[in-house]
Amino acid sequence: MITTGTARRVHPAWWVAGVAFIALLGAAAFRSMPGVFMNPLHQEFGWPHSVISAAVSLNLLLYGLTAPFAAALMARFGIRRVTVAALLLIAAGSGLTVFMTASWQLIVCWGLLVGLGTGSMALAFVSTVVDRWFVQRRGLVSGVLTAGSATGQLIFLPLAAVLVESHGWRFTSLVIAGTALLVGLLVLLVMRDHPRDAGVTAYGATGEEPEQVRDRGNPAAIALRTLRDAARKPAFWLLAGGFAICGASTNGLVNTHFVSAAHDHGMPTTTAAGLLAVIGVFDVLGTVLSGWLTDKVNPRVLLAAYYTLRGLSLFVLPQLLGPSVEASMVLFVVFYGLDWVATVPPTLALCREHFGPRASVVFGWVFASHQIGAAAIASIAGVVRDQFGDYAAAWYGAGLLCLLATAFSVSIRVAAPRREPEPVTTASASR
Repeated sequence: MITTGTARRVHPAWWVAGVAFIALLGAAAFRSMPGVFMNPLHQEFGWPHSVISAAVSLNLLLYGLTAPFAAALMARFGIRRVTVAALLLIAAGSGLTVFMTASWQLIVCWGLLVGLGTGSMALAFVSTVVDRWFVQRRGLVSGVLTAGSATGQLIFLPLAAVLVESHGWRFTSLVIAGTALLVGLLVLLVMRDHPRDAGVTAYGATGEEPEQVRDRGNPAAIALRTLRDAARKPAFWLLAGGFAICGASTNGLVNTHFVSAAHDHGMPTTTAAGLLAVIGVFDVLGTVLSGWLTDKVNPRVLLAAYYTLRGLSLFVLPQLLGPSVEASMVLFVVFYGLDWVATVPPTLALCREHFGPRASVVFGWVFASHQIGAAAIASIAGVVRDQFGDYAAAWYGAGLLCLLATAFSVSIRVAAPRREPEPVTTASASR
């Protein structure tokens, strides 16, 4: 008999969320490490930056494209198994780099293995944990877990840079591998796949938890079938289109080109990088606040507000760039940080509303569009800089795209009541 767990001091859902947060911290930190390895690898092996960047690009691409398949694997084999396997991949990819003698081995280790591992703990992982373990506070928990990605990068990237400088990149790679193994052990000991495995119902559930359907078919086929079915609904394309613009206007444009654009206007590189770090700090606050608001406000309204304000701020940015940091630039950094990934909790909520039990896999595909948008604008902005000598057209173009994302958001209709889908079997997945 499943108990409600009301007599417990801390509901097991919060322990699961805490371990998920630690795993997300690690995933963000591991994914960001190649940036601090680039110069040491170039100096030791003489590999061109373009070759080293190819490993980073593959890592970023797999970080997005792995997500829907990882969500399907979690539905088939459970959250704990898939997360532990992902951390083992990261440990292997990082640890094996110490034996590298050729550049293609870097692409395999940091591009393929670490990309697959971190992609398995992307935002679809957040959706899966929240949907299974929480009925109340879903928006808040989504915001906190999403903030884990930014927090991990902030905490560990400077530490990694110090380790590389003082002990070398090989020692740092082994530290990362060991840390991944320790996080995997924590997941193995604490994480549970379903509330019923801990003898409770989901947090905030009223009554006994219904038996959840476990997909028995091929996870890849399930992920592709889910994409096919979701693509029949306009809501999917509106969410994916908006999230592609989200990725383009954050990771693709600002994260990739802000330092270069600021340097074009005379700002020291270290100062510009510091401003990006401040954006990351306020990103944590903004995402948690957005999660809290998602529990109380129509998510369509939130998305429309976020995209509109982001677009307007990008229109203003070219006038703020200069050799020194003025108060107006500080205001932009704080505001843009609060808005950075605030779009995640309401997007998750709308996926849940429209796609129900398949929301985690669908959100995996929506998140893949985020990374595709980021990759596209990163290249386009570079071309703009080469052709026109500055980034102004890129900022204005991204601002217009954000206003388009606003239109997408307000166009998402309220989902009609639906019946629970039939379990996906191997036979049905192959049709």
